[in-house]
Amino acid sequence: SHREVEVLWSGGEPSGCSRFVVAIGRNAAAFLSSFILDSVCWEVVGVVKLWNEWCRTSSTTNVLPTDSFCLFYRLISDPTVLLCQCSCYVAEDQQFQWLEKVFGSMQKEGLQVTILSTCPVADYKTQESTLTLASPFLKALKTKEFQEQVCCPLLEQPNIVRDLPAA
Repeated sequence: SHREVEVLWSGGEPSGCSRFVVAIGRNAAAFLSSFILDSVCWEVVGVVKLWNEWCRTSSTTNVLPTDSFCLFYRLISDPTVLLCQCSCYVAEDQQFQWLEKVFGSMQKEGLQVTILSTCPVADYKTQESTLTLASPFLKALKTKEFQEQVCCPLLEQPNIVRDLPAA
């Protein structure tokens, strides 16, 4: 169908993966570009192609199209570390398909997934005035399986994560 999500890997699907970092949205993707991908240690190994109201990737079959808004990178020194930079909008009806296709080939055993995303301060619920908040600020959510130290305070209720990061 027109709204099909397609994942193309350049060297075959990555099976053994230990860490997978996904940056969702323009700000998170820009953060990855500036602070992590700014070195020669990474190689592009795949792309996600999709088409919706806000995001159109071309229909070329080239595995590494420059116009793709969702790229996968592998750490050259440790090929089990993957990054995904997703700066395009993934529509609600495409999110499950996106997850299924991106995570489908990966081994889940011992895989640590980190999602980076941003939301407007106006959406942040707090007793404090949002005007006095130091902005930008960082909050974390974690599953009970994650036993390591979290690098910042946890996100307080009733705040929620939505869209693709939540999925």
